[in-house]
Amino acid sequence: MARGSDPMSYREALSQHVVAISMSESPDMPILGLSDQHLRDAMAEIARHLLALGARLVYGGDLRTQGFTELLFELVARHRRDADEGDERASVLSYLAWPVHIQKPASELEQYAADLAGSAALVLLALDGRRLTPRERVTMPQAQPTEAEWEQGLTVMRAVVRAETHARIVLGGRVDHYKGAMPGIAEEALQSLEAKQPLFLMGGFGGCARDVAETLGLIVPWGASRPTWPRRPAFEAYSGGDLNNGLTAGENATLAQTLHVDQAITLILRGLLSLDQLNSQPSR
Repeated sequence: MARGSDPMSYREALSQHVVAISMSESPDMPILGLSDQHLRDAMAEIARHLLALGARLVYGGDLRTQGFTELLFELVARHRRDADEGDERASVLSYLAWPVHIQKPASELEQYAADLAGSAALVLLALDGRRLTPRERVTMPQAQPTEAEWEQGLTVMRAVVRAETHARIVLGGRVDHYKGAMPGIAEEALQSLEAKQPLFLMGGFGGCARDVAETLGLIVPWGASRPTWPRRPAFEAYSGGDLNNGLTAGENATLAQTLHVDQAITLILRGLLSLDQLNSQPSR
């Protein structure tokens, strides 16, 4: 997009849009001859290109040291774009489910939020999905969530993110030792499919994203399939034609299997920029 004669009125192509990135460790990286660092690098490159086009990024995660939330915050601190005139919104939003943040003292969350210096922000959710104000959160004592609270809190957080974003990108994803009703990548992808939200599946790094791509018929299953995970059959009701992401069937098949991050980014941006619905409000 070319800049207009008035530079102050210029907006990047995706400046009014919010994109969710779903990623976690993939159990298949050693099989592929890759390390977790390759996955982190892929996420960083995707995020960098989206930020350069003005998109705001959402990640529903945690605050582990060296975690993916921290990676996004570091990225936006280094590469923060010039904000649109009068636009003071954060470039990266980290949505924290109630079971995630209730384990931490309010003072630690307040300090973490203050350190982000406006370029990124934490969104703390109640168990029912309502946003918590800092004043509300400070009155809540630390607690250890029950299994039922983990399941409810994570499902609700993912639904809130889906409702407040325009598209979702998924890659990697563990298929065991997860909390919640089903693997996080799977639940987020399924919610997007159910809502007809544009969904970009990167299965080249294996993990849950590949499982979903296989079930949708985008790529041929590996010979030695892993044990199934809860609710995987729910994806059998969908196909690659339900991704609603502006790409052709062939392009989605390529995106689902490529390990070349530059190729994946080209396809993701092509799809995002072709979607007319990105000019409207997020689906709800």
